[in-house]
Amino acid sequence: MITICFHGAESTGKSVLAEKLSRHFGCPWVPEYGRTYCEERGTDLTMADLLAIAEGQAAATHAAAASNPALLILDTDQLMTAAWAEMLFGEVPDQLMAYPKADFYLLFEPDVPWVDDGTRFFGKGPLRSRFAGLAKDVLLRAGVPFRTASGNWAKREQYASNAIEEALAQV
Repeated sequence: MITICFHGAESTGKSVLAEKLSRHFGCPWVPEYGRTYCEERGTDLTMADLLAIAEGQAAATHAAAASNPALLILDTDQLMTAAWAEMLFGEVPDQLMAYPKADFYLLFEPDVPWVDDGTRFFGKGPLRSRFAGLAKDVLLRAGVPFRTASGNWAKREQYASNAIEEALAQV
């Protein structure tokens, strides 16, 4: 099984593409648990909330991986939760960096319009740029393989699809 994780700032197409490409490749995908958590409990988050989100994401990933699919697409993982911790609280708990990592990450640039869906925080220029930078820094700190996707929606979809095909070809 190969796991591909979508990573990056809010409103960069991760959720839409994860679902769409899972259909294209005929594989399961793991939605973002943090969205569900915030829709149910609100967005006034504490570090304890982020740790609970990380655990919920891990449980969802574990459940999806149980059938051992050839490909598993993750809308996000605990490395993105680590970027949230850094952005919101200025620190990253070690346990967020200790979770198992995906085989490959696609980092989505914030060069498409931001859409407020009620659970998003950082849509304004400097905040969005800072959050995107922290997301990239977390990947670098973790030492995981990643490629960057940018451009309009169609361009990033094609790029992500090609990157997944390349990753599958290497298995």
